[in-house]
Amino acid sequence: RIRSIAVHREDVANALEASPESDGEVVLRATPPFSGRMRARLHALDAGGNGNDGGDPGSADGSDASGPLHIDPRDLVPDVPPYPEPDETASEHPDADLEARRERHAEAVEAWRERVRERVGSTVEIEVDDETRTVDVVALG
Repeated sequence: RIRSIAVHREDVANALEASPESDGEVVLRATPPFSGRMRARLHALDAGGNGNDGGDPGSADGSDASGPLHIDPRDLVPDVPPYPEPDETASEHPDADLEARRERHAEAVEAWRERVRERVGSTVEIEVDDETRTVDVVALG
């Protein structure tokens, strides 16, 4: 039985940042056999988002499940802050030169990533064997 999911805060931020840029969906994935020392890692699903990578996504009995468990990073962060877009950053400083705009955008992205890392929640609902369960989130880093 799955009681907790370990995720690295940086992986959560990376997944949230990559999702809009990707052709598929970026998730955090834990693969069987599930153990207490394993953590969910970044994984890109195909463009169809079906997760067909050797198992049935979400089908897990908590011990020797047949397939990987996919966790949407948006489920791990309550109230995900909006990602800073380059045009928005540039409009805040219209008189800045290109290099200054790049630096300001990089700073805005890093501030966004920090807010995401700080907001990783303590629980998440996951689908296991067609049943929704609430499990603890162990945030690393």
